[in-house]
Amino acid sequence: MIFQDLSQRPHHFGTQHKAPCLLKTFRSNMMLNPLKPKHLNRMDDLPADMITLNLEDAIAPSRKKEALHNIALFLSHLKEARSFIIVRINPLNKGGREEIEFLNPFGFDAVRIAKVKSKEEILEVDRLLNREKEIHISLETKEAFANLAQWGGITRFTTANIGILDLLTSLGLPQSLVDLDNPTIHYILSKFLIDARTIGVNPISFMFQEYQNTQAFRAWCQLEKKMGFTTKACMGPLQVEIANQLFGADPEAIKRAKHIKHAFESSAQKAEHGFMDEQYGFIDEPIYRDALLVLGENPTI
Repeated sequence: MIFQDLSQRPHHFGTQHKAPCLLKTFRSNMMLNPLKPKHLNRMDDLPADMITLNLEDAIAPSRKKEALHNIALFLSHLKEARSFIIVRINPLNKGGREEIEFLNPFGFDAVRIAKVKSKEEILEVDRLLNREKEIHISLETKEAFANLAQWGGITRFTTANIGILDLLTSLGLPQSLVDLDNPTIHYILSKFLIDARTIGVNPISFMFQEYQNTQAFRAWCQLEKKMGFTTKACMGPLQVEIANQLFGADPEAIKRAKHIKHAFESSAQKAEHGFMDEQYGFIDEPIYRDALLVLGENPTI
């Protein structure tokens, strides 16, 4: 906990500035409401790989300044945290610019821009935001959905989060389409994933809002993992536990990848880049590059 006794927490900002998060892969991204001090107070020991402090839709306009102050207060007293901490700001023309300017001195890892419609908005944040922080976006508009694949080339733009309900509204489609077997939803998720991967951005799948329905949440995670997603937005610790389990490393896949990596690199020293392996069959460069991907290394073509 950041404060041992919340009732005695100070009202002035502290001087702590947590170090950047060392995690490189992420399974879960849990949303926190900054109007709930009990939630903020646990930022330093939550099991989620990512934590998003939400200043946008869930916060009424009359309370956004209060929420912003709470975020700054708790961050300024946060010594360290295992999780990658993100602040979800409002659209740039609805207070987002001022929120970035206010938050820049505090210790966190990224801002997430809401309701993005153009690459120019990301470029503007790239100019405004302190250099040590990453840029994430919420993909919630038809403009972003249509053009994400053209938004590459911004080094700090690393992550896109799909907001399926807002996106459907922007597309003029009913939210009732959100169903495990709906081909339109499959298409939307597939296009989002491929477009994001094309420009080197991590795609995070949507938040499932039926928090108590863990069976359905698990089914969505299983589907999304099959599609190629590696990170899931979460609402609370029950969903985080499931996402961490399902999107975690597969011991058998790791074992296979390590074997292939060693076998290929040994064979490559003999100038043989295609050969039969007794355990896993034929191995060549594409198989080797896939093994590197499983091991979290950076295969190049």
